[in-house]
Amino acid sequence: MSGATLERPERDRTYSITELCREFEITPRTLRFYEQKGLLAPARRGWTRIFSYRDRGRLKLILRGKRVGFSLEEIREMLDLYNLRDGQLTQLQVASKKMRQRLDALRRQRIEIEEAIADLERTCDIVDGMLRERQQQDAVPPKTGTDN
Repeated sequence: MSGATLERPERDRTYSITELCREFEITPRTLRFYEQKGLLAPARRGWTRIFSYRDRGRLKLILRGKRVGFSLEEIREMLDLYNLRDGQLTQLQVASKKMRQRLDALRRQRIEIEEAIADLERTCDIVDGMLRERQQQDAVPPKTGTDN
């Protein structure tokens, strides 16, 4: 009997709140918040939360969605479509549409940010030039009537 036969399949693995927090670099408060919002549903053993492989996968998707700017409600909508049991067709269609919309929005934001940076760089150049002029004026001693 090999050691591999004694190991649990990955899908059967459970995780503690500490393990998930460490893996995803989040706080226990964040995990409890997602649970409160109905995005995660860990099992409980007394006061202890037991997160499943599915919970871990959902958490990964939640964090990825938040990082690219989806609201929790948009994330919930996409995650809930998994339960339709249509082979994920609807979930994938909705997710693809939402992701493309978000990508377009981020590209527009990038253009706006690049324009704002260029404007700010020009303004900094102007202000720095004015500052140098002022410093040079202050460095030159005032002329008096006794100089020839």
